[in-house]
Amino acid sequence: MDAVNRLRSAAVLVVLAGSLVAPVPASAATESGLGFDLDAATIPELQQRMDHGGLTAVRLTTAYLRRIDAVDGKVHSVVALDPGALRAAAASDARRRAHHTLGQLDGIPVLLKDNIDTHAQPATAGSRGLPRSRPAADAALVDRLQSGGAVILGKTNLSEWANFRSTHATSGWSGIGGQTNNPYVLDRNPCGSSSGSGAAVAATLAQVAIGTETDGSIVCPAGANDVVGEKPTLGLVSRTGVVPISAQQDTAGPMARHVVDAAVTLSVLQGRDPADPATAAIPAGQPRDYAALLHPGALRGARIGVWRLAGLDADVDRVVGDAVRTLTARGATVVDVDLPYQDQIGAAESPALLTEFKRDLNAYLTHRPGHPATLDELIAFDRRDPVELSKFGQELFEQAAVAPSPSDPTYRQQRATATSLAQRSIDETLSRLHLDAIVAPTNSPAWKTDYAAGDAFVLGSSTPAAVAGYPNVSVPAGFAGPLPIGVSFFAGRWADARVLAFAAAFEHAAPARRAPAFLPTLGS
Repeated sequence: MDAVNRLRSAAVLVVLAGSLVAPVPASAATESGLGFDLDAATIPELQQRMDHGGLTAVRLTTAYLRRIDAVDGKVHSVVALDPGALRAAAASDARRRAHHTLGQLDGIPVLLKDNIDTHAQPATAGSRGLPRSRPAADAALVDRLQSGGAVILGKTNLSEWANFRSTHATSGWSGIGGQTNNPYVLDRNPCGSSSGSGAAVAATLAQVAIGTETDGSIVCPAGANDVVGEKPTLGLVSRTGVVPISAQQDTAGPMARHVVDAAVTLSVLQGRDPADPATAAIPAGQPRDYAALLHPGALRGARIGVWRLAGLDADVDRVVGDAVRTLTARGATVVDVDLPYQDQIGAAESPALLTEFKRDLNAYLTHRPGHPATLDELIAFDRRDPVELSKFGQELFEQAAVAPSPSDPTYRQQRATATSLAQRSIDETLSRLHLDAIVAPTNSPAWKTDYAAGDAFVLGSSTPAAVAGYPNVSVPAGFAGPLPIGVSFFAGRWADARVLAFAAAFEHAAPARRAPAFLPTLGS
């Protein structure tokens, strides 16, 4: 956190390449000193301003750094700042002056979840068991971002080990970063393992953040923090250099305040990687520019299934009802659905993940010398450490340590069952009812953070798409008082463009996002 602390003085001036950058007022996002509402600005709008000379990447990056300095003391979402951020922004400005920009992300500040390897910074997965030494190389997705000209601002906190350490974990807590708060109501939970990425984007601390998901860890924090989160088709984005849970379900994806920004970022992130065999399956016809395919009329004539998950939360039921009316008003035909096989999927997914976590984490650790080298060594480290087990235990670690091997017939059957039934639950429903996509509530209102009770999930719809490896995008849809509720659009394999288009059309028809108020509490 030393880099963050160095920004604490609002009077600091940044001197870069011989030019003086004036300090940016550190209050609300609308007072960024840029002359426009940074919270509401989209990537295409920012690019247009930079192209016309009204904005530079250095000014934009500085505005976000000042915003982190002013606001993140309440949210605790950013664990480290990249010391090269302003140099990268200056390089972007130089490219723009020479008319050699690298694409729509050139000069755009991006935060990374702290389970993504970067050579310039540590990648800790939130654990004190991983040293703050730098990985040997950038993750493949970081290479793609930098090749596209993105400015890496730094790292966000996460639920330690991507929320795969304890059966009674509290989302948003890690031994490295402490507790990330929900910026809408600070004593409420930000949800999911990509909690820092979701909270940071909601608080206008970056234009885009990258999260990762195994089951719900992009879409749940997106819903709870009133931002957009796109969990791509498995294999669309390389996982090389990302701390794993399971190669059968893990993927990274974009989180943003606007669907178009998520689409722009996904266009840069996607691509084949020889080190990640899953990316070899990307179809030759997969779109190169998802943002170009977004249009307000995308819902007209579409058939959308609605998986209501009704009766669990009255506010969620109301928001879903409002969403259905929006879909209908925009020309979609809406059909109620109830996805099959959910109990069987859950029963097979959990034990399969235990086996896969041990296998994939141990493989990752071989590339990170100088720290606990196996899951067993991490378990022993946590038992000795004064912080790691101070809030909750490591039951999942201990279960994974004794889980069957990947060659075990029972494990193989569990994985086959989980994946095939998850795919069937979506594919059969789409086919039987001639649907283009399914919409469902992403989340219930955020619960109070409580280390004794752990997370208080009421509902979620992430599992079918997560276990199937299919795309899922959450978009803001409404509120329960000051607490956000999102809805998720998902469909079949490689349908990322379709679900993004539906989400963008929904966002255009019923813009629900509003900036957070950082309320201390709602009371009991």
